Amino acid sequence: MLFPRCCPVCGQIVLPEGALICPGCMTKLHFIRQPSCKKCGAELISDRAEYCPDCLRRQRSFESGVALIRYDAVAQKSMAAVKYKNRREYLDFYAEAIARRYGYFFERHKDAVLVPVPVHPARLRARGFNQAGELAVRLGRLTELFVNERLLIRTRKTAPQKDLGPDERLRNLRHAFAVASEYQNGPVPQSVVLVDDIYTTGSTIEACTRVLKEAGVRQVYFVSICIGGS
Repeated sequence: MLFPRCCPVCGQIVLPEGALICPGCMTKLHFIRQPSCKKCGAELISDRAEYCPDCLRRQRSFESGVALIRYDAVAQKSMAAVKYKNRREYLDFYAEAIARRYGYFFERHKDAVLVPVPVHPARLRARGFNQAGELAVRLGRLTELFVNERLLIRTRKTAPQKDLGPDERLRNLRHAFAVASEYQNGPVPQSVVLVDDIYTTGSTIEACTRVLKEAGVRQVYFVSICIGGS
């Protein structure tokens, strides 16, 4: 009664009680439709295409990934509320929607470990939480996959990515991630599903994948709430 659930789209109290999103607001989200890119999961325009333009231009180290919705103006507002207004409750809806829509993906990778993309400790202190970690924990409960929030760490605070091109983003993230010291001389998971809130050019997932594979992880996949257009 004191803290009623708010809608991740409009921000108003959700009705009917017990729902995670307003029924009318569900239609405002652009859920990724088929066909989609076999590598990053982005929506494709042509039925004959197998890969998006970004994945055709750039070699990817990760195996493949899936995303729930397109990163449009509605999604941008919702993700900003999660990160900057502490609307972590919105992740309940997004995690449930991902688990429901991509149940086959998690079943196929039931031996994988969910690893959230880490944020720098300074940003974690300022924000109070890592939205990717919060999403991973919720997905772990829903899919029964093990979550490891310690495997991957952020070692360098980088410049904001939003104004950089794809190649500049990857350079910006060079040496920004590392496998935690406790895993550097020990066994690492053979299969990892990276968890993040937003996939734009793929540079963050690519940088994390390279670090994980250098440490001995064989297969890296990813799941995200939003994905940008190609």
